[in-house]
Amino acid sequence: MKYIISIIKPFRLEHVREALSAAGVAGMTVSEVKGFGRQKGQTEIYRGAEYTTNMLPKVKIEIATSDEMAATVVETIQQAASTESIGDGKIFVFDLASALRIRTAETGEQAL
Repeated sequence: MKYIISIIKPFRLEHVREALSAAGVAGMTVSEVKGFGRQKGQTEIYRGAEYTTNMLPKVKIEIATSDEMAATVVETIQQAASTESIGDGKIFVFDLASALRIRTAETGEQAL
């Protein structure tokens, strides 16, 4: 099993969700987060005053999936989240040692 974490631009979330649903992903966890990468924030104007924000709003998507689906999930996120500009985000893939569905006590891939 694999645990996939992706950090994307907030306005791309609906595109990614629709693409993942079409690819057969049954569920995901979404969190609103803040962070920065190479762009180191951005400069904005508020009420005529210029200011710099260090942390940009992002969306974190977490998905647990089977080994067979992992490559499809990563490719789907990459294609749906891309705007081909700086700050599109990152995708991280980890090995998932175990999973347990609390309600039924199913384990492994059956719990996903």
